Amino acid sequence: MKKILVIGSAVVDVIIHLEDHVPVRGEDVHALSQEMRMGGCAYNTSDTIRHFRVPYIPFFPVGTGTYGDFVRKSFREKKIPLLLPTPSMDNGCCYCLIEQDGERSFISWHGAEYRIQREWFSLLDPEEIHSIYICGLEIEEPTGPNIVSFLETLKDIPVYFAPGPRLMRIDPHLIDRIFALHPILHLNDEEACIFTGQKDYPGAAKAIYAKTLSPVIITLGKEGCYYFDPQDAPEGLRIPAENAEQIDSTGAGDAHIGAVMACRYRGDSMADAIRTANRVSAKIVSVDGALLPDSVFDALDV
Repeated sequence: MKKILVIGSAVVDVIIHLEDHVPVRGEDVHALSQEMRMGGCAYNTSDTIRHFRVPYIPFFPVGTGTYGDFVRKSFREKKIPLLLPTPSMDNGCCYCLIEQDGERSFISWHGAEYRIQREWFSLLDPEEIHSIYICGLEIEEPTGPNIVSFLETLKDIPVYFAPGPRLMRIDPHLIDRIFALHPILHLNDEEACIFTGQKDYPGAAKAIYAKTLSPVIITLGKEGCYYFDPQDAPEGLRIPAENAEQIDSTGAGDAHIGAVMACRYRGDSMADAIRTANRVSAKIVSVDGALLPDSVFDALDV
């Protein structure tokens, strides 16, 4: 049975709920609470894929130290296999600062979870891979070329690339190599416009397609999602969002692309996959944290 390969990080999110807003320089603000949870873009994405009961390969390095121990314990509890050797380096974490209106800011400490080693890819059988998820954070690291080199050895396997705001920081040569693989790009409207220099997201989608020759998915927050593919949606297609009360937007983009990939795995059209993903991401922003409890996801009946 083929599986979705999820390449990336599993980190500890240190969730800090603020009394009001993120401090400006020199300011002192109060926190209402603090806790540790599992996170990381790739891990969040894989958890949504898991919810759909779609098989996936968790290609996650897990380092040492307090945060590495926390990740391993969480993996044991969720029966997630550790496929890669343990690097001799501490696992990092991400400090998630949640403001009262649900907006979030991040401070990341990168450790072993972002350093993907070339030799690890020999553990994979390409014949078992249905599609592949990659994130911008891992590509930006000094070991990012290891991921790209592996992708370049494969043929006819769809690659979903969720670069996030790191797209503007990645070596342009690496971006060119990734775009040559015709990835399905998944990013938000601000990221798309900044990257392309276009004034609106339809123009940005067309500019990106000209580089990748592959479908482009642009999330629009409360306005839904825009999908462009001249072969399927030549005029572009805006798919409305589900109504949701925003409590915490952490993980919304990860849940969206995870749902798209899971739905495409089971044979849904891209438009239908995005409609379902909109429902899932709307539910994510209406709960506290980046992951949906199983009972909440099951109630969506997707």
